Amino acid sequence: MSAPDRTPEITASETAAAEAPYGIPLERDHPFDPPAAVMALHRGAEMRRMRYYPEGRLGWLVTSHRLARKVLADTRFSSTLGSPAQVPIPMPALEAYLDFEGDFPLTPGMFIEMDPPDHTRLRRKLTGVFTVKRMKQLEPRIAAHVQDRLDALAAGPNPADLVAEFAVPVPAMMICELLGVPYDQRERFEADSRAIFTTDETGEGKQAAMLNLFAFIGELVAAKRANPTDDLLSDLAADPELADEEVAGMAILLLVAGHETTAKMLALGTMALLENRDQWELLRARPELMAGGVEELLRYLTIIHTGLIRQVKEDFEFEGHQIKAREYVTVSVQTANRDEAHFIEPEKLDVTGDAKGHLTFGHGVHQCLGQQLARMEMRIAFAGLIERFPGLRLAVPVAEVPLVTGQSFYGVAELPVTW
Repeated sequence: MSAPDRTPEITASETAAAEAPYGIPLERDHPFDPPAAVMALHRGAEMRRMRYYPEGRLGWLVTSHRLARKVLADTRFSSTLGSPAQVPIPMPALEAYLDFEGDFPLTPGMFIEMDPPDHTRLRRKLTGVFTVKRMKQLEPRIAAHVQDRLDALAAGPNPADLVAEFAVPVPAMMICELLGVPYDQRERFEADSRAIFTTDETGEGKQAAMLNLFAFIGELVAAKRANPTDDLLSDLAADPELADEEVAGMAILLLVAGHETTAKMLALGTMALLENRDQWELLRARPELMAGGVEELLRYLTIIHTGLIRQVKEDFEFEGHQIKAREYVTVSVQTANRDEAHFIEPEKLDVTGDAKGHLTFGHGVHQCLGQQLARMEMRIAFAGLIERFPGLRLAVPVAEVPLVTGQSFYGVAELPVTW
């Protein structure tokens, strides 16, 4: 009589853990499409186990549009990330914190890292500034900045780098004007802004960059308090309910996020239109399509290529999965925006299509505060560029355009163009 088979039964959860991918792939086959490996994960399951850097701890990856919206709207998924630090991409800066116990202290004023009521208290101070009505009032100033940069581009060398000459200056000048930050002092924040978003920056480098930004903005806050001017920083500095560190943190968040993201979209969006020439010509012939065209570019390109991270607050069942408190969940916005269950032919760029419901600006209480400003800047900038330089084209083959994959936001480092 043979001995009974004592091989332990492998559970479904153990199988899922064994097959869990290690982080989100970043390697692309095409500059405008999400990595093929990420799309393969999306086609395999709406939600799956994923291992997180730097230790390989198990968490979750959500890839569908349906579940992405549910996670981002569910308050049981927290934006306040605790320890041990976990991210879906390699990030050397976190290795120094592997032995850290407890929750990380929140950066003052950085309300995107907070949950209500702290998030609500700080965000409420800014909501009146970024309404559609207020953005309409800023339209002439945005148009003036765009025309200034188009004039400079036309008067400068041909070919030119559209990133340096147009895509970065337009949103940077506007957010500086809105905040009251002198644009001629931009060298004091641009390098540090990049360091914060660069994934392979060391912990010491990121900390130094943040300290530099707090020192720079802190000086401005003190100056605005002594001599107020007509700008947002002066208004925040005069608010008795805000500590100086909170004012500085809020201003840094707006300054950094307010130009890096839009700059990436202006450059990458221009490249996408130039490589889909029929769409460029369609926007040229029918300017009324521009508003919808901007939404389609936001959906199609999805510069948030590393996803949105949340931490689970409590044990509960979600869509048939048993998730545990303190596990991390990454929402893949790029796959959600290419989800065939929500969008028609999502792999195509179609400025006449319906991009309604794209998640590039997030969803829920943390939906991007400055989205109306970004939309208006893109509408005016793309329209101005197409009108002024209808024959614009790439000055190098598309394969030679240097891509930015080592930052939180995907884009191009340079965009050589000619006309």
